[in-house]
Formats: sequence, structure tokens, C-alpha cells
Amino acid sequence: MRLPRAVRALLFRLVYTVPVVWLVVSIVFILIHLVPGDPVEQMLGEGARPADIVALRHAYGLDLPLGTQYIHYWAGVLHGNLGTSLRLNDSITHLVLTRYPYTVELTVAALIIAVLLSVPAGVASALRRDRWQDRLLSFVSLLGLSFPAFALGPILILVVSIKLGWLPVSGAGGITHLILPAVTMGSALAAILTRMVRTAMLEELGQDYIRTARAKGLPESIVVYKHALRNALIPVITLLGLQFGALLAGAIVTETIFSWPGIGRLTVSAINNRDYPLLQGCILAIGLTYVFVNLATDIMYVVINPRIRD
Repeated sequence: MRLPRAVRALLFRLVYTVPVVWLVVSIVFILIHLVPGDPVEQMLGEGARPADIVALRHAYGLDLPLGTQYIHYWAGVLHGNLGTSLRLNDSITHLVLTRYPYTVELTVAALIIAVLLSVPAGVASALRRDRWQDRLLSFVSLLGLSFPAFALGPILILVVSIKLGWLPVSGAGGITHLILPAVTMGSALAAILTRMVRTAMLEELGQDYIRTARAKGLPESIVVYKHALRNALIPVITLLGLQFGALLAGAIVTETIFSWPGIGRLTVSAINNRDYPLLQGCILAIGLTYVFVNLATDIMYVVINPRIRD
């Protein structure tokens, strides 16, 4: 039985993901080994005896040839074993899995905030093109792009948490702890998405099928939100898939500012402690997440746009 074209396309994309995953794992392994400095000597200190250095290097398999280490690393990845942290003396897989849900929670919350702000703003801006509402939304979008996370985060802490006392300053413990870091991460993305939604909506509203729908007497809300917006979401979904990886990387800054116990803060800790195996595991988790989010983005194309499905 011949599979539908959309299913075959998704299967091909799934197959194409395999070499990408291999490349991500290989690059992470190689880059960590190119970092200058010896993590074992950093761990034991300058006064360590040579015998202790040799013993610890052997315990972590760092005395093996690079090719052998690469094979052992792949075997560990396939079995879910990323090794042991040099500083924390705990399983890297356990450490990553413990912190990973916090980062996913923060990233998803930032995406939701960005979408909830940008889609209505972008549609309103397109429907009121060149009017004062459009100019105001363009100014607000530019203002949002002008504040990076490392600048917006401390401002929100000073105003909302310290001066007004509305929300907690830092840490994780509930939705009140999540709001400020999510707004910090999602504001810049909301500004980008607003411009993208506006541009895509202006293009779709000028298409022939929109004029036909209006000529049939369909309500304007149906024309705008069911027909035009649905097709305009394709470039927006593409941008969301690409920006998800950027949000994961930006979480390193945001989690440090708000003491959020996610994988970004764990990455900073691994860098400060020269814990290269732990750093390797954190980067690998972020990289693989980015790959599979892009795969999910391709699937969303088929779900949302019937022209691609056909």
C-alpha cells in the first residue's frame, strides 16, 4: 500500500534527522576535548600527586585514545549514560534530567507569552495598516527588541519584585516564580513575532481567496482568523521552531539572573568548575532538543496548512 505524500515526507524528514543527531553528538564530543586545560588537574588542584592524577584520569577513561573515548561516549549516549560529574560526583544523566524540566517549563512559558502577545498585536497592526495603532505597535515592538534579557531581567526585579513587591525575586516554587523569567525571555521573541505576523497577514489579506471569501459574504472575523491567519502562521511556526533553540541558549542568562534551577544555570556551574563531562551533557541536551523541535515544526506544517498536507 502506497503511503500518502505527507506521511512519506515526514518519514523522510525523520530519516534525515538521524545524521543530524550523529553530527550534533560528534561535534559536542570533539569541542569539549579541544577546550584547553586538564579537568582532572583542575579538580585535584595544583598540589596533587602525579599518581593521583593518573589514577583519576584512568577512573574516568580520559587516558584512553580519543577514538576509543568516542566509541565509549556513543555507547553511553545510546544507553542513556553520559558519565559522572567531576565536581558533583553524580550521574550526568540524573543531573540533566533533574534540571531539564525546569528549563523546558521556562521556555514553553516564554513561548506562550510571546505568542499570546504577538499574534493579536500582529493581526491588529495588519488590519490597521499605517494608522496610529500600527505605528504604536511598531514602536512597542522596537522597544521590546531593544532590551536584551540581561538588561530587562534586573529592571523587572527592581521594579516588580523589590519596589512593588508583587512577585518573588528568584528561585522556583510556583507560577509566581515563573512569570518574571518567562516575560524576560519572551518579550524579545514577542517583538520579533509581532513583525512577522503583521508581514504575513498583510500578504495573505491581499490574496485572491480572501477577496473571494469576502465576496461570498463571510463575516470578517471568519475571513481574518480562520482563513488568512491560518495560512499566515506558517512562517511564524518556522520562526518559533528556530527561536526555541535561541530561547534554550538564552535561558543560560535568564536562569542565572533569576536563580532558576534549570539546565542553563547548570551549564554555567559546569563552566565555572571546569566540569567538562557535565558541560558536555548539558550542551548535548540543548542541541538534541533543538533538532527534535525542528522536526516537530515540520510536523506542525502538515497539521496547520492543508496545502502542504495535499
